Amino acid sequence: MTDPTELIDCKKPGLALALTPVVLTLVVLGIQLFYFGDFTPHIPLAIGLAITGLVGITLGYKWKHIEEGIFHVIHVSLPSVSVLICVGMIIGVWIASGTVPTLIYYGLTILSPSIFLAAAMVLCAVVSLSLGTSWGTVGTVGLALMGIGAGFDIPMYWTAGAVVSGAFFGDKVSPLSDTTNLAPAVTGTDVFSHIKNMMPTTIPAMLIALAIYLVAGFTLIEGGDASFERISAITSTLDANFTISAWLLLPAVLVIALAVKRMPPIPSLFAGVLAGAVVAMITQGASVHELLTYANSGYSIETGVAAIDSLLNRGGVQSMMWTISLVLIALGFGGALEKTGCLEAIIKAIMTKVHSFRGVQTVAVFTSMSTNLVAGDPYLSIALPGRMYAPIYRGMGYSTLNLSRAIEEGGTLLSPLIPWNAGGAFVISALGLGIANGQVENLLYIPLAFACWLSPVIGILYAQLGWFSPRATDEERRMWVEQGEAVAMSTDIDAEEQGSAMPVATR
Repeated sequence: MTDPTELIDCKKPGLALALTPVVLTLVVLGIQLFYFGDFTPHIPLAIGLAITGLVGITLGYKWKHIEEGIFHVIHVSLPSVSVLICVGMIIGVWIASGTVPTLIYYGLTILSPSIFLAAAMVLCAVVSLSLGTSWGTVGTVGLALMGIGAGFDIPMYWTAGAVVSGAFFGDKVSPLSDTTNLAPAVTGTDVFSHIKNMMPTTIPAMLIALAIYLVAGFTLIEGGDASFERISAITSTLDANFTISAWLLLPAVLVIALAVKRMPPIPSLFAGVLAGAVVAMITQGASVHELLTYANSGYSIETGVAAIDSLLNRGGVQSMMWTISLVLIALGFGGALEKTGCLEAIIKAIMTKVHSFRGVQTVAVFTSMSTNLVAGDPYLSIALPGRMYAPIYRGMGYSTLNLSRAIEEGGTLLSPLIPWNAGGAFVISALGLGIANGQVENLLYIPLAFACWLSPVIGILYAQLGWFSPRATDEERRMWVEQGEAVAMSTDIDAEEQGSAMPVATR
């Protein structure tokens, strides 16, 4: 651990220097993605990390200081990497057990193409709310829904948009979610008040998204020719290659039951792997060695039906390594930016231009979004603005529940919409969107994940109108005093905002 006295001589970067690694990284990233047409953002982000390191050294930091910042952020996010590993195993084993094929089979026989997208969003929201993990939902139920959508001849990007909308919204309001607990923790509020305060944006966004998916189902999809011959071919192929039974859904039921009992996500997901392995041996005749291979390298089958083969030949820990390596590099880049003070300098420069609650609330959302965009880490996009802006809200006399909602929406909900972000990289990998193989049209899932981007838009609109923007209660003010929370009492704050503030202890 670095001795704080070692950092005394380190300089704070000015705005121009702080922006240098960010701008240069985005330039290199743009060249890789758009000029070369190669969707592998790993090396551009690694170059960005190196540029940030050079900036840090010019400011007086030693490499060990920068390295400490890099590994601190990576360490904080290791539970998410562990979830990725567990989800990789689950995908391979649940396909082998017949759990995923059974979900696809029943989905194709029960659901109507017209309501499929709406049903997919609602199902993912419910499962994610129960599990507390959007990633776990995307990698399990989301994968099965991609197969059902393919059977209905629905474009992949429409199905992926509905899956992402439901999964990340369920995660956003689940008390079991790590990001839902992180946002109130860094802003000094409690998780249940935080969830309650998100309802004014969550409910309208979900209802609007639901309406859009229903309209799309009854116009675009039904009007385009959903091939029932194709559905019949897929279901008959699944029936011929797997034992199909409702009993095969037990591994999924077990994981949901453990989540309801508030078991931690990683043991719950691994229990799902073990349950899937037992079911695979009993019902599908899989051997132990085959299951070990499926968990590590993914499931493999040749049915002669291209749609089935492309859907089911996936999973395994190794399939997640592209995503994990991207996550680790992106986290390292974010950690270096934070350690060298570049992110803090950029945020402070922005705050000198903002003098009202409307401006602060809007900037908080965009700061979380920008941190997601640049650093590639949803955790940093919540933690950094939460720490930086909380004193400003207190100084204005507004509840920090406003801030926790802003950073949750700019952090959790927008992360899957940024392809090189940890969330976006996982979605692309787990749903088999094939972006790295040139299927860039599937990036259309981003605008089609309506619920994810509608929520922050509604939140910003509320801030401009003064709706659902609670002032600090007397109880909150007392807590600020008791806990010695920092309060920014700036003459730059508008008189109306300043008048609502109550002088309290600062630190």
